[in-house]
Amino acid sequence: MKQKLSVVKIGGNLIEDSEGCKRVLDLFSKLDGNKILVHGGGKKATELANQLGVESKMVNGRRITNSETLDIALMVYGGLYSKKIVAKLQALGTDAIGMSGADANAIRAHKRPKKNVDFGYVGDVDMVNTYGIFKLLQAGFTPIFCALTHDGKGQMLNTNADTIAAELAIAMSDQFETTLYYCFEKKGVLQDVGDDNSVIQHIDSKGYDELLAYGIIADGMLPKMHNCFYALRNHVAKVCVGNTNMLEADNSDYTTLTL
Repeated sequence: MKQKLSVVKIGGNLIEDSEGCKRVLDLFSKLDGNKILVHGGGKKATELANQLGVESKMVNGRRITNSETLDIALMVYGGLYSKKIVAKLQALGTDAIGMSGADANAIRAHKRPKKNVDFGYVGDVDMVNTYGIFKLLQAGFTPIFCALTHDGKGQMLNTNADTIAAELAIAMSDQFETTLYYCFEKKGVLQDVGDDNSVIQHIDSKGYDELLAYGIIADGMLPKMHNCFYALRNHVAKVCVGNTNMLEADNSDYTTLTL
């Protein structure tokens, strides 16, 4: 029987909220078994870029990453946020280790090809070093991944944190029964975006198609749901979407996605 693994993704908004960050890390530290945390940080990167007089460009919600904005991403994701989270988890008794995709050759990617848009130093994942990550987990470490990968030739790349979480969960599913958690500000996928309590507690493939057809899943939820079902189709046991409360042992008020 496979051991369980939880892959939890949190956004930069949660890290910036000191109480929210403290709570999510406390709940994460109490999760049973093997676990991996993935964090974003785009909002802080944009804030720092503005302070430094570096223009931030976005296309369809995706960041254009030139050499200057890549350096800022390295500072914020791999430095500021990574070390703050690791230190807080150590205080909670979790032996965390801050990781980018370059550390231990954990996640290798290639620079996204130019099509309609040149995204610059943005990476699409090619390979996850499951053996290296397994050895870290086996040694009792909890990997904390930021939204950075590398190309194996010395170039760091900015990579979407939701995508990194999905790729990690997929890759580790050969060795573990993996659950992927996407923590964001809503309680889950909502039947009515104007009603925070209209959580749809379970969505399968058929239900997902219906929700798309009726336009209930739209806008910012579309790429998140795409990642969720991509993970499920690639042997992740289940995907959960909701706010921090879904990490509580006795809470069920969030959305669980299965095939």
